Amino acid sequence: MNVVPKERQIQVLSALVEGNSIRSVERMMGTHQDTITRLLCRVGKGCARLLDEKMRDLPCRNVQVDEIWTFVRKKQRMLTVKEKKNLEIGDQYVFVALDADTRLIPLFHVGKRDGRTATQFMLDLQSRLSNRIQLTSDAFIPYLQAVEDAFGLDVDYAQLVKLYGSDGNAGRGRYAPPQITEAISTTINGSPDPWKVSTSYVERQNLTMRMAMRRLTRLTNAFSKKLDNLKAALALHFAWYNFGRVHGSLRVTPAMEAGISDHIWTMEELLVC
Repeated sequence: MNVVPKERQIQVLSALVEGNSIRSVERMMGTHQDTITRLLCRVGKGCARLLDEKMRDLPCRNVQVDEIWTFVRKKQRMLTVKEKKNLEIGDQYVFVALDADTRLIPLFHVGKRDGRTATQFMLDLQSRLSNRIQLTSDAFIPYLQAVEDAFGLDVDYAQLVKLYGSDGNAGRGRYAPPQITEAISTTINGSPDPWKVSTSYVERQNLTMRMAMRRLTRLTNAFSKKLDNLKAALALHFAWYNFGRVHGSLRVTPAMEAGISDHIWTMEELLVC
């Protein structure tokens, strides 16, 4: 990586966090895709360490969680019987927690959409908080046990179930999601504020992820070939989102709004972290 000038490395990383694919960056920058991948993995590991260090004792109050689907190498339905034993390929889900007040992403976790991953995610989330929170999730059943294992009774937890209706296009194929007909809020534990039972902000973050990471963009041929590459891209994205990207409604970065940073980070700072 020493043969690539620092300015070029910053340009490559900046292009990646703006939603460009590795091959498109290769064409634009004249840097080989293998070099770009090695840079992404190296900086991604540094960003993961940064997030793990900084996201501690957080004063979050209103946390929303959700999962977003992607895949590594092959979609799950295309795996052979032998390949299905390898948990690092096939369908993967990115579990994301978001503080609705500061838009901070305190945690993300990658794994299969099952109880084991949900429990690991919730245990890690609980360890990063400094106070009782209100928590909202969708109706993913394993969350019930996962939240109980991680928080016990020390949480105000509600699930939001969205019901969708048909607009007459069933079976015809389309790209727009179905219309939401009803959202049902169910209190699971404690006394959550009904006005704050929502997953809107974290679902909007799903869109941000799909726009900012080419490997998550729908209806394209971009995908992750290795789980480590996916995790590195996610770490880079969330480090840049938390520390380097000014949020439109906040006018500062989420990390500054949450009080864990006093300035807007540059890509050069993430490069050497």
